[in-house]
Amino acid sequence: MGAAGDMLLASLYELMDDQESFTQKLSDLSIPGVSYKPIKGKTCNIVGTRMCVDIHGEEEESVDIDVVDIDGHRSESNHEHSHEKKHNHAHHGFHQVSDFISHLPIDQKVISDAISVYEKLRNAEAAVHGMPVDQIHFHEVGTLDAIADVIGVCLAIAEINPDVVICSPVNVGSGQVRCAHGTMPVPAPATAELLKGIPIYSNGIRGELCTPTGAALLTYFADNFGPMPKMSYNKIGYGIGKKKFEAANCVRSFLGKEGDR
Repeated sequence: MGAAGDMLLASLYELMDDQESFTQKLSDLSIPGVSYKPIKGKTCNIVGTRMCVDIHGEEEESVDIDVVDIDGHRSESNHEHSHEKKHNHAHHGFHQVSDFISHLPIDQKVISDAISVYEKLRNAEAAVHGMPVDQIHFHEVGTLDAIADVIGVCLAIAEINPDVVICSPVNVGSGQVRCAHGTMPVPAPATAELLKGIPIYSNGIRGELCTPTGAALLTYFADNFGPMPKMSYNKIGYGIGKKKFEAANCVRSFLGKEGDR
């Protein structure tokens, strides 16, 4: 089901030996107005974690066109107002974002990874808009919820410290999504730019399954894309999404050893 920042974070959270300690580390970031709350969720009767990232007490969300959300409402009408409100504070330059990240109380490697993810996002936005990179101002990906997702995933990867990260081909979804620049085809242009050279597909599910933030995180951390390698795993993480689709809306992570070890 593609990848979004909160779903990646939730699936990695489930791989943690000490989930309580990791949640505390997220809270200790003290990102202004941001709180992380892992809650139990279900999709197609599969239990997993949904990572609620609240900004000043409200959970931010994207707007697919004609996609049913978790409460059964049509997102086009249900989230129109909150989407507009979101963009009142959603314009940040790369240097503002990187400066903000660099002052967070976390390990320098995590800071470096997070800034590198944003560099990928900036370069993709510059390419699709035909603009110099220093003129790019982020929209959805520049808001606090996306910064919180990127930092959270970078912190989780540092905590797990895998030798190799392998991802399956990416399901991008289909249809259209409403964003800061208007109604765009799925995958959104920045997502499509980020996934150049990566195996992708759509199985007909309507909606944005892979977001720009999710694409940037996958392509930054993945060493390879392809089928699951021969491995012996001992942990499985299910990151549950907010929206309802005809398929289980989750990102699944496996943690284990290469081969039969």
